[in-house]
Amino acid sequence: MPLTRDRIIGHDNERLAFRFTMRNEADIVECQISDAALDELGGVKGTESIARQAQFLALRDAVEGIASDMFDRVPVIKGRVIRIFTKHIQKLPSSPADSIATGSELDTNKTASLRVIAETRPASAAQ
Repeated sequence: MPLTRDRIIGHDNERLAFRFTMRNEADIVECQISDAALDELGGVKGTESIARQAQFLALRDAVEGIASDMFDRVPVIKGRVIRIFTKHIQKLPSSPADSIATGSELDTNKTASLRVIAETRPASAAQ
């Protein structure tokens, strides 16, 4: 059963991670995503701590989808924290032509779709 959205806790400067919670029915599941994983997902590097909340909000659906998928893969243990690192972020082929050649279906993967949007959006549209 997928987790559902709960609340944002915020950026943890000591752990260099963004913390949030999700719900498994009535239970609260603590989650966090590393700064490096957020940057990887957004297709950027070196986002400043002060900009992490805006970055998380822009990528929230994808981040929560990853957290929910990770939660579903392992036995339910009360109090377990879902921790997302760069190894959990799906890598894309280097160019759109590579994805066509390999038969990858970008539309079926929200994470991949967000990366493609971030990589192809003109700098003026990102503001």
